[in-house]
Amino acid sequence: MDTDPATTSTESTGADPGRWRILAVLLVAIFMSLVSVSSVNVALPSIQSGLGATASQLQWVLSGYALTFGVVLVAAGRAGDILGRGPLFITGVVVFTLASIWSGLAADPTMLVIARFIQGIGSGLLNPQGVGMIQQYFRGAERGRAFGAFGSAVGVSVGVGPLLGGLLIQFGGPQEGWRWIFFINVPVGILAIVLALLWFPRPLVVRSPGRTLGGLIRALDPVGALLLGVAIFAVLLPFMEARAEVSGWLWALVPVGVILAAAWIAWERNYRRRGNSSMVDLGIFRTSSFSRGAGLIALYFLGVTSVWVLVALFFQEGLGHTPLESGLIGLPNAAASALSATWAGRRVMRLGRRLVLGGMASVLLGLGLSVAVIELHGRGLVSEWWLLLTLMFVGLGQGAVVSPNQTLTLAEVPLEYAGSAGGVMQTGQRVGTSVGIAVITAVAFTVLDAGGWANAISIGFGLVALVLLLALTVGLVDERARRRSDRGGGRTEATAGG
Repeated sequence: MDTDPATTSTESTGADPGRWRILAVLLVAIFMSLVSVSSVNVALPSIQSGLGATASQLQWVLSGYALTFGVVLVAAGRAGDILGRGPLFITGVVVFTLASIWSGLAADPTMLVIARFIQGIGSGLLNPQGVGMIQQYFRGAERGRAFGAFGSAVGVSVGVGPLLGGLLIQFGGPQEGWRWIFFINVPVGILAIVLALLWFPRPLVVRSPGRTLGGLIRALDPVGALLLGVAIFAVLLPFMEARAEVSGWLWALVPVGVILAAAWIAWERNYRRRGNSSMVDLGIFRTSSFSRGAGLIALYFLGVTSVWVLVALFFQEGLGHTPLESGLIGLPNAAASALSATWAGRRVMRLGRRLVLGGMASVLLGLGLSVAVIELHGRGLVSEWWLLLTLMFVGLGQGAVVSPNQTLTLAEVPLEYAGSAGGVMQTGQRVGTSVGIAVITAVAFTVLDAGGWANAISIGFGLVALVLLLALTVGLVDERARRRSDRGGGRTEATAGG
């Protein structure tokens, strides 16, 4: 397997003394990008009021970002593997920050939608570099702790985002408050850029000794990047626009996307047979820890992401609460997720896949208790605010699922493909998120028309639980395979602690 100059250095041994400072920079930027996603969700009424946006334009404010983010992930990860992850990370933060300024200054809905497309590109550039750099600079138990910190940042950002969005809208007013949700990214982005320039290892300028411009282009695999990007776009778009009033022909893009994905696989195999460095080494899918872990997390996101969409709908449209009140419901969950991710990160090498299985069991428990609260509230027996407690179990479980699974899944992936492999995982999460939200909310709205909010949310949570049971089954299969491997003497880095 080819090794790229950008990833082979003494720093890749995990012994770099500045690795924890590098991690701090990564977390600052990733926290910023995730807070931006979750806070924009509560700002849509303010955007509609301030810019006179239509329902379709509001949909594109959300889906435009998600589309470009999902489309560039794998290509950006591979580019970081080859050209250097630090420079690509800084580029992503710069693009995201400039697009945030453009979003906040948008004079009309079209300008805002375009800015959100560019913001998604920036996020897609920086996120896979974060995963790749954790792989690059951390080993063994330290890697688990680093991914645990990563998971804590994710948990806090998802919970804080809606609350911060609600506060900024109250501060800035119902018509202009949404602009502050974008402007708040600017000082955070500048801080991340300055710290990266100070703390990232030198040289930041890309060096590829012995590689010509043509060789670099071939290594980046532009045809493969284009095929995969268009395939992901074709699959994602119909699901992201499912609630908008669009014609049925849009769903024809799904089989087109599947065909393009098959063409991409064929291209990658042929490209590698011709002696080139492919965009993704498809051989990583023959590594059971990677293929099962990637499948597990895609199924997990297919289900669990819809929980917070359903809760927001229930609190705001069903019960008439404000966006700020709706945002409060996620705070205990976020705190529990952050604490759980930190705890799990210190134990993932010892407990392995069992930790992930226990996390999913906690999420299922939280969903069951939440359904009980919703049904009892529908009968006037309990307050809806009991969901603060029951959804904490979802947060506890999430912290023990996402980051530990990332550690275990990437443990046996070669370093020169760390960025693209992380991009593959994140792309699976994005596809799972889009498909899950479209399908589960569609079922919930169908039930709503016939049976009221309590039944609609309960059925939606039930579907989430079914998907999580599938993910749990994948995890059980992987755990049994690991045990057989251990008994046969074939211990992996993930189970042996690096």
